[in-house]
Amino acid sequence: MTTPAITEIPTERTGLSALLTLAWPVILSRLGIMAMGVTDAIVVGRYSAKELAYHSLGWAPTMVVVTTGIGLLLGVQVLTAQLIGEGKEGDAGAILRRGIIFALGVGFISAAGLYALSDPLMAVMQLEGKLATESAAAMRIFSLSMPTYLVAVVCQFWLEALKRPIPAMWIMWGANALNIFLDVWMVPGSSPFGVDGAVAAGWATVGSRTALMAGLIIYILAWPGSRQYGLWLKVGQREGRRYWREMVRIGTASAGSLFVETAGFAGMNIMAGWIGGLTVAGFAILLNVAGVVFMIPLGLASATAVFVGNGFGARDFNRVRRYGWLGIGFTAAALSILAVFVWFGDELVVSAYAKEADLIAIAVPAIALAALFFTMDGIQVVAANALRAMDDVWIPTLTHTISYVGVMLPLGWYLAIPMEMGLQGLVWGIVIASMLAGMFLLARFKWLTRPGASLRARRAA
Repeated sequence: MTTPAITEIPTERTGLSALLTLAWPVILSRLGIMAMGVTDAIVVGRYSAKELAYHSLGWAPTMVVVTTGIGLLLGVQVLTAQLIGEGKEGDAGAILRRGIIFALGVGFISAAGLYALSDPLMAVMQLEGKLATESAAAMRIFSLSMPTYLVAVVCQFWLEALKRPIPAMWIMWGANALNIFLDVWMVPGSSPFGVDGAVAAGWATVGSRTALMAGLIIYILAWPGSRQYGLWLKVGQREGRRYWREMVRIGTASAGSLFVETAGFAGMNIMAGWIGGLTVAGFAILLNVAGVVFMIPLGLASATAVFVGNGFGARDFNRVRRYGWLGIGFTAAALSILAVFVWFGDELVVSAYAKEADLIAIAVPAIALAALFFTMDGIQVVAANALRAMDDVWIPTLTHTISYVGVMLPLGWYLAIPMEMGLQGLVWGIVIASMLAGMFLLARFKWLTRPGASLRARRAA
């Protein structure tokens, strides 16, 4: 079946032109995801450095669960892209329906768990007093947005796999506009709801994410082209079971990968808390800046996975190899250029987040140092997504476990605390772990796409 939606990327466009045509709105959508957190951090940080610490510590466990949940849903994008490559567009709607059901289940379970465990988690982090109670309060509010956000992620993944990312991009930025309004209104205590600071930012996140989900669902239901992808058509029991099985298999491996990576960064955040509130605030700024930068390779990774998945579904190994290397190469070039700008603009970047001299003093050198890992961090995420699109789902998980748990956490702790390097020590741990992950995944993709390899051999590997 041939559908008009596929031609949103013109058929005459191939190679890098086609990849970037899909990638730029996906990148803007991913930046929109991060922009919500950045807006919260900027507004809260300029309101109070203490509230920024509460926000960061309350968000850290939630971010682990959010990222893991997103990983669980990656199968929606991979399976949809593979079905398009196989010429089974009419089954794409079945993937969306299953993805939404899966997202709701994961979202409600995650929200309940985070809400119930907020105080115990702060105790496990060895935080005390107001730092613990205020961070737990913020965490409980953040947890309420889990179900709506994960449903929104499924809708975004599905539209991107159909090479129709622009509507999702505009809806995402509409939700961001709402988030900015809510932050500016609520964080300083200007609203009549009696909340301010980190807790108010949490409520702004709940409202904007709910609006994001509603906007995406309304668009899909109103879009006439969605019917051509079998939005309401049932598939056979055998195919339905296979789609569930494949979605969970791909998602479990991806979730494991994202869990260990995000848990590693959350662990570094906890170490920053052991050093002091000012270090936590500095690390929060670093994570926000690195997160904004990371959205660029994350968008390129999604676009690369769609094209590699199309090629894999069509059993076109040349297309798999071509788009994988195009995605990796362009990411390396773009991130290297961006790293130079961040290196020289470190003071300007930090000034957007903080006004207090002590916080600026420790955050500026950390941001400059962080520029060292941008390129390899981008390469590893693009290579990992390309491998998953080829059904090589567990090697990225193993690589991230070794790099971000086995190397980054102990090294970051040793450099930051026993060696008394503080925030700089934590950043060096991230730099070395990112280089290790990037080099290994790059080598893995190169091996599996070497001349003479085949999709049959790759699948067996």
